[in-house]
Amino acid sequence: MTDDAKPSPGGAADARVDAGPGGADDEARLAAYAVVLADGVEAALPAWVVAGVERILVAWCGHADPAVLDQARAAGIEAAATIGPEVRALLLRDIDDQRTNPLAVVRRAVAFPTAVLRAAGVPAVVRDADAEARFPDDDYDLVPASFADLDPSLHEPGLVWGAAKAHVHLARRRSEGRR
Repeated sequence: MTDDAKPSPGGAADARVDAGPGGADDEARLAAYAVVLADGVEAALPAWVVAGVERILVAWCGHADPAVLDQARAAGIEAAATIGPEVRALLLRDIDDQRTNPLAVVRRAVAFPTAVLRAAGVPAVVRDADAEARFPDDDYDLVPASFADLDPSLHEPGLVWGAAKAHVHLARRRSEGRR
């Protein structure tokens, strides 16, 4: 990666990859991209929880009860406090020690809006068999398919982090004489 590849103030990052071998600079950039993504996920979780609860409430009964939205706001803060540090810890772990991916961790946040909706007595939505099999606890079809589903501003940081991780991974394997 080039020396000018760094997180921008808006949270996005520039991931131009050079043809040179990987090294400490690439690892440092990967860590910086990880922080940008972790910060963005943690910041986005509260609003995502509220938006999901509100969307399902409106679809179910035509309006969003302010008391339920208050519960959603509290659940969103709890989601950020619980899932945010888990995502950060994963992203900052050495890539060879990452046994899952950050989106899989983010998807566990579905428990927070689900609990609010269940407590409000909202019935589960009809989902396809694949969704039910993959995400059995996602009664309301809220599991994000991508970082952009959590918040559109996370699309680029997610891609940049993934590209940087792939670059570091390939550079390590090449330095070991593997492809």
